[in-house]
Amino acid sequence: MTTQIRSDALMDTRSAGFGGVVARVPVREPARDVTREVPREVAKEALVDQEPIGLGRLGRLADAIEPLLRRPGFLLATTFIACVLIAAAAPWLIASFDPYATSPADKLLTPNGTHWFGTDELGRDLYTRVIYGASLSVRAGFLAVGIALAGGLSLGVLSGFVGGRTDAAIMRFVDVLLALPGFLLSLAVVTAIGFGTIPVAIAVGIGIIPGFARTTRAEVLRIKTLPYVEAARLGGARWGRTLLTHILPNAWGPVAVLATLDFGAAILATAGLSFLGFGAAPPAAEWGTLIANGRRFLVTAPWLSLIPGLFVMVVVFSLNHISRTFEEVQR
Repeated sequence: MTTQIRSDALMDTRSAGFGGVVARVPVREPARDVTREVPREVAKEALVDQEPIGLGRLGRLADAIEPLLRRPGFLLATTFIACVLIAAAAPWLIASFDPYATSPADKLLTPNGTHWFGTDELGRDLYTRVIYGASLSVRAGFLAVGIALAGGLSLGVLSGFVGGRTDAAIMRFVDVLLALPGFLLSLAVVTAIGFGTIPVAIAVGIGIIPGFARTTRAEVLRIKTLPYVEAARLGGARWGRTLLTHILPNAWGPVAVLATLDFGAAILATAGLSFLGFGAAPPAAEWGTLIANGRRFLVTAPWLSLIPGLFVMVVVFSLNHISRTFEEVQR
């Protein structure tokens, strides 16, 4: 029996030996090792997808921070605000003089190597008083923003989430507050409740509640109609769980930007009310009070008002720049 073999790509021809009949029998190709042919890029992506949850969150955080690190202005503003917060929390770390110790022999000294910002009419170191004044001003700003957040978030969430007549009634009340200048409203409140740093902070916080209420309401109305919120409701989730799990976390971004912006506005309003005599009484080292005390020496010692005023200006500008940067990155 003779056998003739004719091979091509997929068929092997063999003589069966029965009357010269030639049969074509398909021959299977050997199995290939697919794993060796996977591109390296695909393999790397597969490994990345299998990263632990913690590393994935850190990666997303790094991706969110990376655009901010490329902005020199943002880094400079953040560094300055960090120094101000350190001064508010522990002023003795960066100031060596006593803010209330007087030295008549050293009164009204110009800025020099020993007294960086000069001295006031009683010989007190102005740099030390500005640093210690950060404690009062920053705490007043935090208290004002906290009051505005609590009141504004409550009104905004209730208005946007419930809707109907409740929404109409709350928004008409907010419109009335918005019709009044914020500083004038704060001035009226502090006149009613008394003088001092805490009353001033409460008054400023009440004055900026309408902005938080409007912003929160707009975000809640937008997010409430998104598909994933409706899917959660169709899946049987209660309104309270939907609000806490899906709506509030996603509405927090614009509110946080507004809080950063209004923190600077609260510090400025607090300094303004203290300048008018409604804030901390002398010899308290509050920024607005320092500016007011230096008015009598604008000709002979202008640094007494100029330096604290410039310090307040740089703080407010830095906070504004940080909030604007956050807003641009979110877009």
